[in-house]
Amino acid sequence: MIGRLNHVAIAVPDLAAAAAMYRDVLGAEVSAPVDLPAHGVSVVFVVLPNTKIELLHPLGEGSPIAAFLARNPSGGMHHVCYEVDDILAARDRLKATGARVLGDGEPKIGAHDKPVLFLHPKDFAGTLVELEQV
Repeated sequence: MIGRLNHVAIAVPDLAAAAAMYRDVLGAEVSAPVDLPAHGVSVVFVVLPNTKIELLHPLGEGSPIAAFLARNPSGGMHHVCYEVDDILAARDRLKATGARVLGDGEPKIGAHDKPVLFLHPKDFAGTLVELEQV
């Protein structure tokens, strides 16, 4: 059901500093920051030959990333994102097996302008999983 790894997301306390580290120290291609108000985050993508790293920063006090950074002030890995061909079929199959889809279970448009869903970390070895339709 799942396809390739689309990205690994890392929550960061300083988006500009983290982007500069990847760009200037590691020599990676780094996108411009993008605000995603529907998700409460600002993001930067680090482009790698085989996947991407998504740097996440809170967009406002109510952001879920603000809560994550309150518990992890230095930042840290937040989630992994896998590609799926049909997000609704994937959701229905997962729910049928007892996996929990976060939120209302309906896909939202993510950072790549594609439908995404998040799966409960307790169902996936303590890792928050994002599914993105390709």
